[in-house]
Amino acid sequence: MSVTEMIGKTLTAVTRNGDESIDFVSGAEHWRMYYEPDCCANASIEDVVGDLEDLVGSPIVMAEESTNSDNPKDEKYPDESFTWTFYKLATVKGYVTIRWYGASNGYYSETASFVRVA
Repeated sequence: MSVTEMIGKTLTAVTRNGDESIDFVSGAEHWRMYYEPDCCANASIEDVVGDLEDLVGSPIVMAEESTNSDNPKDEKYPDESFTWTFYKLATVKGYVTIRWYGASNGYYSETASFVRVA
């Protein structure tokens, strides 16, 4: 599922679960943004810019995902392979960017998944 499917949805709750996942709820619908760890890869939420509560109570008007592999998290000890993933969501109340950092040995996915849970 793509985060763009959130456009037009009015969320009733957004819950950040540490650096591991974020749950989005709209009535009976429930989505989760998370990373399924593997033996040689991991990813976590590095930063959230904006207030997640701005996504609650008004329709989502923008939802997009972008990635890049510039500037490792720690330039002194760069990971073998890494990806920054940015999820940008907005309502008329505000704009939120969720930044994930994923690293691996180069053979595994380094990006978070966005799935419908219910």
